[in-house]
Amino acid sequence: MQSSPTPPPVRSRRELLTGLGLAAAAPLVLGVTARPERPHHPSRPAGQTVLLRGSSLVLTMDPALGSGPLGALENADVLLRNGSVAAVGTGLRPPPGTRIVDASGKLVMPGFVDTHTHLWQAVIRGGCTDGDLFGWFTRCTDPQRGRLTPEALHSFVRLAALDAVQSGVTTLVDWVDIFSYDLIESYVRALAATGVRFTYAMFPSEADAALVTKVKKELIDPVPLAGFQVATHAARAVQHLNHGHWEAAQDLGVMLNSHVLERPEQRADDPIGVLADIGALGPRLLINHAIHLTDDEIAAVAAHDVRAAHCPLSNMRLASGIMRLAEFGRRGVKVGLGLDGGTNDSSDFHALMKTAIGLQRARATEAGIFPQVHDVLRMATLGGAEALGISDRVGSLTPGKRADVVVLDPAALNFAPRFDWVGQTVFNGRPENVDAVFVDGRPLKFGGRLVDVDTDRVVREAEAAATRLRAAG
Repeated sequence: MQSSPTPPPVRSRRELLTGLGLAAAAPLVLGVTARPERPHHPSRPAGQTVLLRGSSLVLTMDPALGSGPLGALENADVLLRNGSVAAVGTGLRPPPGTRIVDASGKLVMPGFVDTHTHLWQAVIRGGCTDGDLFGWFTRCTDPQRGRLTPEALHSFVRLAALDAVQSGVTTLVDWVDIFSYDLIESYVRALAATGVRFTYAMFPSEADAALVTKVKKELIDPVPLAGFQVATHAARAVQHLNHGHWEAAQDLGVMLNSHVLERPEQRADDPIGVLADIGALGPRLLINHAIHLTDDEIAAVAAHDVRAAHCPLSNMRLASGIMRLAEFGRRGVKVGLGLDGGTNDSSDFHALMKTAIGLQRARATEAGIFPQVHDVLRMATLGGAEALGISDRVGSLTPGKRADVVVLDPAALNFAPRFDWVGQTVFNGRPENVDAVFVDGRPLKFGGRLVDVDTDRVVREAEAAATRLRAAG
């Protein structure tokens, strides 16, 4: 779900749509007490060496490491060292000083990759529930976005990012149409402080290569876990702007990230045609939603190795339609999953996976249609990393990749008893089953709680910021 900015000096996204007529130490104990919040410093070294010992099931997402398409191993260990996955196997011998985590009875897998979100929209969670995309713009995003202050923005982004982390998200892409440098700076600082791996997809209101370069070099590049993309909204009426965004992306060597055909009314925009005309169709293009594509457009996307983000929960919430995911899968398009910010209302990645399967089955009235459980688990992890062009670093537990790892505890009322843990991960799992989350080897959640985060304080500050913004209206 794309957000709608207040009017900048040049035409905003909302104005564009309107103009188009589209309104070996002691073992760690799972269970810790929350400590006072302290930020993660960008230069903080990678976490200590950790051995996740005796996990009942490890889903490596690497068929070379285990059985089946998910590379499954039973009763296996995972060694994290210097921020990387050092080894996966049975009976691993940890080096001296390793912290041992008893993972028996647990399930270990790569962290979730959220390929499309808008974190600042946490301020309007649960809002405008009877509106479609354009109603959401008019009644939710527009009134709130123009009132944002750096302090309020920081509170909302931190709240939503931490919610994503506790759900098992270790990498996220945030599509942001915030123009003021002080707001951008606050946004990036809030993300960096959570310790999550993130990409800031910046939508410039005009083809301002200097500002884009400044944001990347001054705010993004100094943060080791941060990446950058140039965001756009492809449409015939603003093809010159799209071309400028694509040129900026090429100059910086980053991906272009565009909303595409979220609503049928946007057919008049001809976004795929525009992206083709500016030369952007290719593996360095990520398209979001991509619901109302024709057969020929899906074929073009596949032929040029364009990447896609599927956001089934928000698409359902806004009555936008159902992506033809089975056709994308049949043609081999690299597709990841996206929570999509405020219209997802929470950051439940298990619900996202379940919906990605369920909507396709409901549409086709066929249980065997793509994606199946193993397909959607891959989309949530390695598939998302492939869509973002970072699968050489994250997405699987292949030794040498970064140690972005999630530990699930199935010993819960919603998960037990064990029948098929792979299927249960998708259909039964909830954020409360996420026992631990490691990003770059650092524990961000452990024993079912966020590490070094005062969650009550985070909520209080977000509530206070939201109250001030609404009073200002």
